Amino acid sequence: MNGLVIQEKRSVGARILRVVQRLAVVVLVGLAIGWTMNRLAATLDRRTEPAGFVRGVIQGALMPIALPNLAFGHDVPIYAAHNTGRTYKLGYTIGVNTCGLIFFGCFFWRVRRLRARGRFK
Repeated sequence: MNGLVIQEKRSVGARILRVVQRLAVVVLVGLAIGWTMNRLAATLDRRTEPAGFVRGVIQGALMPIALPNLAFGHDVPIYAAHNTGRTYKLGYTIGVNTCGLIFFGCFFWRVRRLRARGRFK
């Protein structure tokens, strides 16, 4: 009986450690993404030519990532006002949708995998 209690305490300690490690990884990845977002925004803002398709894809893919920066008061541009029109908007739309597909695809794939293992109902 005493061995079972010790094993349960170890199990709880291991779970807490895993949660702390995952939170640390999320925070570090978030900081890296935020730093990269700020550098890319600064680089893209220095350009004088109108934003085209490729820049639209890049800014569209980065738009969802801008939320933490905007929430903490950093004014990062998420759309180029000086653009080529339809081609930029098409690229922007493709970027936003591709980023959403990757994020939500990974999220729902993980949920499905957890359900298959019986850990998530």
